[in-house]
Amino acid sequence: MSQPVAVSDASFEADVLQSSLPTLNDFWAEWCGPCKMIAPILNELAREYDGKLRITKLDVDENPATAMAYGVMSIPTLILFKNGKPVERIVGLQPKDRLIRQLTPHL
Repeated sequence: MSQPVAVSDASFEADVLQSSLPTLNDFWAEWCGPCKMIAPILNELAREYDGKLRITKLDVDENPATAMAYGVMSIPTLILFKNGKPVERIVGLQPKDRLIRQLTPHL
């Protein structure tokens, strides 16, 4: 059973940019209420799209360099990376069906 994987500034290139699967990275922080609300949805997506989509999480407080590099100004921000490039950006808490609609064209 797949689940989101924690990544860091140091591991971001290997875990996200070099991933063979499209990778949805969740830029989040422990104190962020909407981040906690979207976490169960991301857990479900990780299970349902296992083998088609990889989901990672980067704590912006502990790893500010990557968040800054991608212009993350508010959280949660979800960025879908495909072949090492950002192809979709989703800002704020979204319902599961809307996330699926935005991600599906890239899978």
